[in-house]
Amino acid sequence: MTQPIDPHLAGGNRQSLAGYAPLHFGWRQQGRIGVVTLNRPERKNPLTFESYAELRDLFRTLAYVDEVKAVVVEGAGGNFCSGGDVHEIIGPLTRMSAPDLLAFTRMTGDLVKAMRACPQPVLASVDGICAGAGAIMAMASDLRVGTARAKVAFLFTRVGLAGCDMGACALLPRIVGQGRASDWLFSGRSVGGEEAERAGFFNRLAAPEDLLTETVVWAEQLARGPTFAHAMTKRMLHQEWAMGVDEAIEAEAQAQAICMLTQDFHRAYHAFAAKQQPTFEGD
Repeated sequence: MTQPIDPHLAGGNRQSLAGYAPLHFGWRQQGRIGVVTLNRPERKNPLTFESYAELRDLFRTLAYVDEVKAVVVEGAGGNFCSGGDVHEIIGPLTRMSAPDLLAFTRMTGDLVKAMRACPQPVLASVDGICAGAGAIMAMASDLRVGTARAKVAFLFTRVGLAGCDMGACALLPRIVGQGRASDWLFSGRSVGGEEAERAGFFNRLAAPEDLLTETVVWAEQLARGPTFAHAMTKRMLHQEWAMGVDEAIEAEAQAQAICMLTQDFHRAYHAFAAKQQPTFEGD
């Protein structure tokens, strides 16, 4: 049976991202919030071989960074991400051998695995174009704030590829339902922000000028919460997709018992008894 894993015991030494300066995207810390900025606005923020790998490595590292309690992913210049760069990725892929192509597709899938495995809630702040691998990154996030003018497109079939890219056939139906996911993945059509919000892809909509602020405020609210318990919730949401109901109930019993050993649980009780708001510290 799959067992819940204590995220604070899952890895080795704790790490810090102080002074971290990635080469292929922007990174800043606002208090307890980490903000990833896809920052090639002149091309609508496409991904490259290097940015895929560097993003994967960042999300893997975040599993061991206690100072970051939530992560926001945004795009610069009024767009989220246009997917893989046509000239720097798509063109070279047409000249690769089968083993090299498989290495690439596994590497892109590893980015999604890293986003799902990092314990912090990941919030996508989506404006403008959100296509291909950009739509996948938004999908792989835990929460999504969009704008009415956002355009979400899983456009793989438009370039002769299958819609089953980077976990889309597993993740997207769980967000928007099998029927809508089938439509979006078969057609590759552009889905406007309001339709995406009605379908459940966007959790909420914001005005473009307020988008990042509202996303960060939501992230800050989560960061003030019991981050150990949030990490456990995220892990169980992911693990229970592959469980039967009885197995899930037992796994949740174990996970909740672990959370009852935390100081945050005790703080919440004492604050409630004193008619005060608890201050969570993640331990």
